[in-house]
Amino acid sequence: MKKTEFVVAQIGCGYWGPNLLRNFSAIPTCRVKYVVDGDSSRRAFVASKFPAITVLSDADAVFADPEVDATIIATPAATHFSLAHRSLSSGKHAFVEKPLATSTAQANELARLALAGSLVLMVGHTFVYNAAVRHVKTLIEQGHLGELRYIYSQRLNLGRIRTDIDALWNFAPHDISIIQYWLGDPEPVRVLRSGMAYIQPTVEDVVFLNIRYPGRVMAHIHVSWLDPQKVRKMVVVGSRRMVVYDDMADDKVAILDKGIDVRAELGKNMDFDSSPTTAFSYRSGDILLPMIKFDEPLRVQAEHFLSCMAGETHCLTGPDHARRVVQILEAAQQS
Repeated sequence: MKKTEFVVAQIGCGYWGPNLLRNFSAIPTCRVKYVVDGDSSRRAFVASKFPAITVLSDADAVFADPEVDATIIATPAATHFSLAHRSLSSGKHAFVEKPLATSTAQANELARLALAGSLVLMVGHTFVYNAAVRHVKTLIEQGHLGELRYIYSQRLNLGRIRTDIDALWNFAPHDISIIQYWLGDPEPVRVLRSGMAYIQPTVEDVVFLNIRYPGRVMAHIHVSWLDPQKVRKMVVVGSRRMVVYDDMADDKVAILDKGIDVRAELGKNMDFDSSPTTAFSYRSGDILLPMIKFDEPLRVQAEHFLSCMAGETHCLTGPDHARRVVQILEAAQQS
């Protein structure tokens, strides 16, 4: 018989946790039974806003409760592996905020546990559930951009500075996840990183990441929490058209009919054609701002997790996608 309600427990309700709690609590087929947080002020916040939820200071009761179907893990990145491991080992599905783990070996172990227990392991790569990001993927897949050439992104801000992870592990999982989603989760050919720590001796505040993909596709990611402007922008350059995805703009996707082509010349490649130079034509056509229907990505993501638990759909940001993101981050760390 099809399950009509899933019981979940959220572990962690700090900076990002309240957004997850708000969305999961609003879904009719989901009941949040517990919220766990070591901070008494966060527990008091949850108790005041969600009086029907039991608040706890540790997660032992969650893993021991057979009624709990799944855990939502929204804690610091260093704790993701141990908490997800306990969840899967206790027979519970797991939704984990990004990144899944801090090493490929840990990600592989979690994937193994999920497969062995026939459990859903999903990571909160929220932008995969963003309508604008999905629209760009459709443009790429349907060939509207022509041959894909390169992608670059900027995710910048002044603050919020982290002490547990650097700017790369804090910001870049978003952009890596988007690029992997757009390209179909390929394995990169090469990953190169350059960064610098200015505020804290061992925590890099700004990082430039270069990724080379098969098919001569390049990606460049710039992340920083020391920038004067808040920027959330990605540009996709194709042989036919180019796309700007700007998450801070009202029109989040702009399609530009721009490019440079080799101009056809009479006598090309014939014996009497001895021109030493190549001619080019520059295109600068219309800019299209498509109308995109938006639903809150976090709500779409939460509903997707529940659909995966019900066996209704394949998980878009499951172990394979999440593991590839961690592999790229780890390769960047090693480089």
